[in-house]
Amino acid sequence: MEDVTDQAFRIVCKRLGADIVYTEFVNSEGLVRNSEKTKKKMDFRDEERPFGIQIYGGEESSMEGAARIAESLHPDIIDINCGCWVRNVVGCGAGSGLLRDVPKMERIVSAVVKTVKIPVTVKTRIGWDAESINIVDIAKMVEQTGAAAMTIHCRTRSQAHKGEPDFSWIPKAKSAVSIPVIANGSLETPEKIQQVFKETGCDGVMIGRGAIDNPWIFKQTKHFLATGIVLAEPSIEERFRLIKEHLQLSVECKGERKGVIEFRKHYTGYLKGLYGASKVRQEMMKYIELEPTMVRLLKYRDELLSHDIIQSNSDHVEAA
Repeated sequence: MEDVTDQAFRIVCKRLGADIVYTEFVNSEGLVRNSEKTKKKMDFRDEERPFGIQIYGGEESSMEGAARIAESLHPDIIDINCGCWVRNVVGCGAGSGLLRDVPKMERIVSAVVKTVKIPVTVKTRIGWDAESINIVDIAKMVEQTGAAAMTIHCRTRSQAHKGEPDFSWIPKAKSAVSIPVIANGSLETPEKIQQVFKETGCDGVMIGRGAIDNPWIFKQTKHFLATGIVLAEPSIEERFRLIKEHLQLSVECKGERKGVIEFRKHYTGYLKGLYGASKVRQEMMKYIELEPTMVRLLKYRDELLSHDIIQSNSDHVEAA
């Protein structure tokens, strides 16, 4: 979720029902070297609470230092990323690279737990590859270090985001530890999430990429779990109301130019499946100021509503 779960996106998810939100992962080396860009990733508002800062790194001393810096900002949780599969992260012995050196992973988790007073959680994968799945032993180790909970992305590092996650490892890990075990991996619909809860007995689920195209998934899932009823897809008005809210938050958090430019990555998700979306997305790439961006978005909204009315009238005539 690098470059996605910034402050504006987290606030949107929180307002739509996410119980806990986390930063995109924060480089421990950047923190201890006082990188302003890295420190900026940890900015948050009280409305995001409970809120976690996620750190990663392959050096024990840097992770200790990063944990101290993160704790000084008073988050509710510090999360250690031991699951990122990206090559340049793994190559530094961080992220899921730690799955190839479990003693080092244990030293890092233990060091962070001992360094801070707030709860520490760990996110990892079931193993490096299909021949070295060791999540049950890792779960035991994580509990023994004093970590408060762990999240398991139910794929191996070799899979990256490919193939189906194997959620059968969640009950195996849960039977080995007493700390909460949270399931993660392609949880993109309320129905899938309900199934995982029922089949694994997990203590919670973590939604990542499923929220990029559909930040309403938190609200939809809570409603489905409580009632068994699938909410209707967001209307055009609802979509554009959220786009406007999210874009304004992006500008508040980053300044106008940066906020508008960095919001561009969200158009694909918000406009997915809408009539003429591809052309409009291309046009939106040229805007660097808030006002013309808003004007074009609202014009597009009105075009869609008009098109929908015309289409509805046409369907009615045909039915008659």
